[in-house]
Amino acid sequence: MSLRVGIIGTGAISYKHAQAYRNIGYQVTVCTDINPEAGRKFAAAHGAEFVPGYEEVCSHPQVDFVDVCTFPDFRLEPVQAAAAHGKHIQVQKPMATNLETARQMIETARAAGIRLGVVSQHRFDDASLFLSRALADGRLGKILQADAYVKWYRSPEYYSRPIKGSWKVEGGGALINQAIHQVDLLLWLAGPVRQVAGFWQLGARHKIESEDVISALLRYESGATGVIQASTAFYPGYAERVEIHGTKGTAVVAGDKLITWDVENDSGDPPPLYRDVRSGSSDPMAIPLEPFERQFRDFGEALRTGRDPLVSGQEGFRALQLVLSIYQACRENRVLDIAGGIA
Repeated sequence: MSLRVGIIGTGAISYKHAQAYRNIGYQVTVCTDINPEAGRKFAAAHGAEFVPGYEEVCSHPQVDFVDVCTFPDFRLEPVQAAAAHGKHIQVQKPMATNLETARQMIETARAAGIRLGVVSQHRFDDASLFLSRALADGRLGKILQADAYVKWYRSPEYYSRPIKGSWKVEGGGALINQAIHQVDLLLWLAGPVRQVAGFWQLGARHKIESEDVISALLRYESGATGVIQASTAFYPGYAERVEIHGTKGTAVVAGDKLITWDVENDSGDPPPLYRDVRSGSSDPMAIPLEPFERQFRDFGEALRTGRDPLVSGQEGFRALQLVLSIYQACRENRVLDIAGGIA
């Protein structure tokens, strides 16, 4: 199914999105950016029409759904505009910088009968898809521990703009901007988290107001425990890992690949084991396109069939809620119970 996409925000990630759309036969028809020069450059590169504001993208007759690639402090307004014109919408992660805005986005989309998706493409990696099926089939047994390690590096130039790593615009640092993908994977694979504790270092290496080093302890509702470590301060940067330890064995994903599958008396589909991994550990754009393509196809199929996309607004809310709960636990230096999210 060919769909027409309007893009709001034409920074670096929008080029990845546009390339993925082209690869799956979707057409980027309209775009906008608060920097008109950047927006026109993107439009020329992708054969799109540049319009002066997000409202024009959301009301455009040649748009089937809207893709928001802005900084995370600008989310609710395009959702409201899209809802007013009956346009489906997906937003870049994190879905917002606070839970109140995230709730409003979900409620606005629900009231308007439009689909709201959150880009979290690592659910669509081969390794993640295999592991999700394997866990559902009980191949690892009962989960005892589920961890994520995102020990990345970002240069001083990356943080040269004051808005980078700011609480107001980006919502925080390494956890909300880089590691939220792995937060989403842990919730998807291991289930909801009941309690968190954490410690952070604010501006440990970079001149930012938020954290560039953070460590958290998790207790899942299942009784399993876990660790999240996230950083953008560890030179030169190392491939992110998700580790799942169960009563029957262990699986480890590094970057976008399954690198360890040690399971007792295993049966079922053979694991897709690899040595070479792809990661944005030191280069934000060193990420593969195929998971984006799969997520965008899933979103298109959700629009066609009327179902929710795999990463819906509710799923984005859960990831944001865990991130913000860890921040609160760090700020207050206590173990924090996580209340129920959104129905």
